[in-house]
Amino acid sequence: MRFIIVDNRTGRARSIGANGLVLGLAFAGLVALPPTTGFLGYQFGVHDAEMNQEVILSWRSTLREQSDQIDDLQEVAQDNLDAASLELARLQARVVRLEALGQRLTEVGDLQEGEFDFVNPPALGGPLTSEDMVDADVAYQPPSYMDELSQLAARVIDREQQLGVLERLLVDRQMLDNTFVAGRPVIKGYQSSDYGWRTDPISGRRAWHNGVDFAGKAGSDVVSVAAGVVVYASPRYGYGNMVEVYHGGGYSTRYGHHDKILVKPGDIVKRGQVVGTMGSSGRSTGPHVHFEVFKNGRIVDPSSYVRRVSR
Repeated sequence: MRFIIVDNRTGRARSIGANGLVLGLAFAGLVALPPTTGFLGYQFGVHDAEMNQEVILSWRSTLREQSDQIDDLQEVAQDNLDAASLELARLQARVVRLEALGQRLTEVGDLQEGEFDFVNPPALGGPLTSEDMVDADVAYQPPSYMDELSQLAARVIDREQQLGVLERLLVDRQMLDNTFVAGRPVIKGYQSSDYGWRTDPISGRRAWHNGVDFAGKAGSDVVSVAAGVVVYASPRYGYGNMVEVYHGGGYSTRYGHHDKILVKPGDIVKRGQVVGTMGSSGRSTGPHVHFEVFKNGRIVDPSSYVRRVSR
């Protein structure tokens, strides 16, 4: 197949075969290819650069956000660490105070050595588990900060529990000591009559005396021989103005012939507290106090209690 090409300027015609036309077009394409390729490459390069710039900006933004988050986490972690440090210091100070107080109370209470221990750490222990045996092969690692905090908190709990038991023990002992019936019902004066058979000072006949008498100056103090609760504070036949105090454990004491009564029923009195003033009310020949001791509702000889030394 052949193609005829006419030149417009000269009017001359040329005949070209198919192979020649193809070669010509191919040559023209080769001539035009480099500029075209360069242009397209430039366009694609610009586009890729823009895309890379956007990616970089996006990464930078993400990195800034992550950096800010890390800063926030570090700040929170530091705050938590500071708070934990304060808590650790507070617990350490608390342990020191508790141990000092416990040791002092143990010494003051004269408790058996070893019954309470506020010096050494609490005793701990137990058999190894299979997991512990595996961990035993791992290199030693010091306890973490939180472990130390937990151990200190456990030590505080142990000391507080010991103090609670010690406090109850000392309170019970103090109550027993305070309610222990012992001593004289007067600060100044002398024992003028014993318990038992005697010659009645008014009738002159032989009669039984249920208590002991202490004579002294009118208006002088009459005191309770133990802590307790006032259950009676009024005139009573034969006793005159009388006060009765219940001390617990089945014990009660009576104080008769007061000039003035200084307590009322329901009052809580301490050992040595003034309950009245010495007088001669009731069946009496002069200023004195009639003192009686009851145990489980039955009157007993006060002499042994008078001779007792208070705890």
